[in-house]
Amino acid sequence: MNAQLASIGELRSRALELALEFGPKICVAIVILVAGFLVGRSASRWLARRLSHMDLEPPVRELLARTAAVLTFALFAVIALQNLGVELLPLIAGLSVIGAGLALATQGVLSNLVAGLSILFSKPFRVGEYISIVNEDGQVDRITLFSTTLVHVDRSRVVIPNRKIVGEILHNFGAIRQLDLTVGVTYDTDVGGALSVIGEILRANPRVLQDPAPVVQTVELGDWAVKIAVRPWVRVQDYVAAAGEINRDILESFRRRGIVMPLPQREVRLLGE
Repeated sequence: MNAQLASIGELRSRALELALEFGPKICVAIVILVAGFLVGRSASRWLARRLSHMDLEPPVRELLARTAAVLTFALFAVIALQNLGVELLPLIAGLSVIGAGLALATQGVLSNLVAGLSILFSKPFRVGEYISIVNEDGQVDRITLFSTTLVHVDRSRVVIPNRKIVGEILHNFGAIRQLDLTVGVTYDTDVGGALSVIGEILRANPRVLQDPAPVVQTVELGDWAVKIAVRPWVRVQDYVAAAGEINRDILESFRRRGIVMPLPQREVRLLGE
């Protein structure tokens, strides 16, 4: 019984010694970590305000702000560990091994991250522009560090991993697109008058941009019709609607003015004896 009481007394005394030795250091370390968190948050907000005046994509500003917070907290964490007397070299070596393992396990995620940073800094396209890449096309709706989201004309969304974009051939239409319509008229039609009618239709349509100027010209003398190219510029969001309106207006105007758009036809002759 006396031996047990003696052991308990020794444990209490040892615990008291450890508390007296490391207690103040632990309290100081906690204060340092709390201060690091607060300073890091303030640094992140300050950097975010400064970056808001620069021509950077929102994900880039967010990444830089968060990086500033993490680095500030990491610096205070190192100070806290040194205050506790922790050897940093073995800790750094252990973290390096863990980091290498995580890098191998998340290779695909990291490749998307690196590709996303490349896209955000090089800016081959921006939100709102119409692009075509990896057999997909659409208006850029969102760019993140890991993926890019395109919106199709039918309002469906396509999410493309960033590693599939970097290194591929990219066709960037920008914020406007050029329609490619073709109208056929008979050979006895006044082509100049038909071109004038199409020009009036394009000038009257509010979806058609006048700068750059629409292209209206004869492009082919076909077997059964004179083909006229109608290529106006419109905003990306008006691409489908403008094509339908222009085709409808051309058809109605040609009918009112007696301009004939011929159907494909062939003349067959039978030769007898």
